[in-house]
Amino acid sequence: MPLTPSSPSSVTPARGTNPAGGRKLSRVASIRKRKRRGFWRTIGLLLLTAFILGLIFLIWFFLTPSGTSIRLRLADTIITTQHREWAKYLIGEQGLRERVAEYAKQFEQMGEERDTHVIAQPAPDDRSTGPEEPLTQIETIDGKGYHGYLLTVRDPTKIRLVVPNKVGKGEKVTSMVKRTGAIAGVNAGGFADPNWKGNGFQPIGVVISGGKVFYRDIGMDQNVQIVGLDRNGKMIAGRYTINELLKLGIAEAVSFSPRIIVNGKGLIKSHAAGWGVAPRTVMGQKEDGSVLFLVIDGRQPGYSIGADLYDCQQVMLEHGAVIAANLDGGSSTVLVTEGGKIVNKPSSEHGERYLPTAFLVFDDPSSVQVPNIWEGLTAKDIDPSKW
Repeated sequence: MPLTPSSPSSVTPARGTNPAGGRKLSRVASIRKRKRRGFWRTIGLLLLTAFILGLIFLIWFFLTPSGTSIRLRLADTIITTQHREWAKYLIGEQGLRERVAEYAKQFEQMGEERDTHVIAQPAPDDRSTGPEEPLTQIETIDGKGYHGYLLTVRDPTKIRLVVPNKVGKGEKVTSMVKRTGAIAGVNAGGFADPNWKGNGFQPIGVVISGGKVFYRDIGMDQNVQIVGLDRNGKMIAGRYTINELLKLGIAEAVSFSPRIIVNGKGLIKSHAAGWGVAPRTVMGQKEDGSVLFLVIDGRQPGYSIGADLYDCQQVMLEHGAVIAANLDGGSSTVLVTEGGKIVNKPSSEHGERYLPTAFLVFDDPSSVQVPNIWEGLTAKDIDPSKW
């Protein structure tokens, strides 16, 4: 039988050649391609925006007065930590050296003016006039980004400088307080601290306790920045020679700087000159003789970042200080009460540090024996890197 052509309507398309299905697949592929192009276009726009914003930030951060101010404050904050060299990424190596040298010069100048404040001599407690005032009081201190405590010691003659009781290693303030039966204590002077892992046994400058020179790494007629008390309880801070201090009747003293208040006036003019944000310990005195120990926690986001020296100065002025000076801070900052209870939160990841000195408060300081642990020792015996 001869074959006849089929009508168009009766032709069956070959498998896989459905025209409608092909058009549908083509549309899906086109949509996917447009989505991919849109995705990468969005990524490109985000990267371009980030680049432009980053460029604007860098220009502001490095080339404008406001940006430079913040950059320098960040650098100062880093300089107060064990990673001081990282500040070079903000201000350069030369800038870092100049910044540290500039502060050192300023601190020396801030210790020059002679203090003339006069305090009321502590009077014996008179119970007939009413209840006896407590020797110590602690209040919380809060500011922008920081939390801390203010210890007030009503009678300055109740304060003694205490040192470790074992050769070769510093001592925690909690241990000093428990060992001596003190009412309270705070960290005091600085010390040699190689790689921030020192044993806390080698002080810097001078240590005087009970009117006797326990330690010195300078000559008797060389100037040194000190913070301490004379035999009448008057606070002495600033630049002095050891011989000058002895003539002034110095009783308890350590070396540290800067002095931030003298003769009732603050010496730090703004936050920009406040030596960065960090944990702080500051000592001051009011006209009535009361001694103030300010302890500010830091380096703990969500709790307390820390304070600069301008913050500390303003707190001291608000509480009536007529003289005040910086003590060792950072991870050394600690406030301890009777029985060795730590009030604040020290910033060191290893906990409370071993230190060479602490200012402790006693009901009867005359009964406290503080032997000179450094007497007769050589440099080899007080190697700060050996535990």
